Amino acid sequence: MSVAPALVVFDCDGVLVDSERLAVRVEARLIGELGWPITESEVLERFVGRTDSYMHGEIERVLGRSVPEWTERYTTDLHEAFVSELTAVPGVAAALDPIESSGFATCVASSGTHEKMRLTLGITGLYRRFEGRIHSATEVEHGKPAPDLFLHAAAAMGFTPDRCVVVEDSRSGVQAARAAGMRSLGFAGGLTPSGWLEGPGTTVYEDMADLPALVESLVTEWD
Repeated sequence: MSVAPALVVFDCDGVLVDSERLAVRVEARLIGELGWPITESEVLERFVGRTDSYMHGEIERVLGRSVPEWTERYTTDLHEAFVSELTAVPGVAAALDPIESSGFATCVASSGTHEKMRLTLGITGLYRRFEGRIHSATEVEHGKPAPDLFLHAAAAMGFTPDRCVVVEDSRSGVQAARAAGMRSLGFAGGLTPSGWLEGPGTTVYEDMADLPALVESLVTEWD
């Protein structure tokens, strides 16, 4: 049995599923209704790539009070938006085919919960591609930008960090990849400005059609 030359670790929101636009819109509206006027741009900067628990904690910190109703309201409204509007990131399914056929191992490592990923990957028809190889920040002590999740995913898949390529679209995500000692490909074709992704060990790209060649190029450099 041949050994895969590398592991490609995919973030979920904004990389596989085009959920960030919907989530930012819902989050800005709900946070405003709680009494913290916040723009979608501020939500993007503060919360994209972070865990739901981090966002909940920050909302309570800024408001100076407990908001126990947040989780249910957020989950319900986001679910409705996903069911009615969610699609896969344009071009990602076509990009996955040559990556998989080239013999690379793949998995998902996301700040989202398993329940959320079952929903979003299921709606977009991508769940079957990663079933059994999906990792959530709920499984580790510290979420992104800490390296815990990516290191956990690599260990579960049987790879050392130096044989991993992380595909991310958030600043906290590429920071987590760097902290884990992994190379990253920063997708700037969504909401995140390319400047937020640039830095050591990160190649920024804007078109998913470029992803297979970028992965191949990185692994070729190692060998």
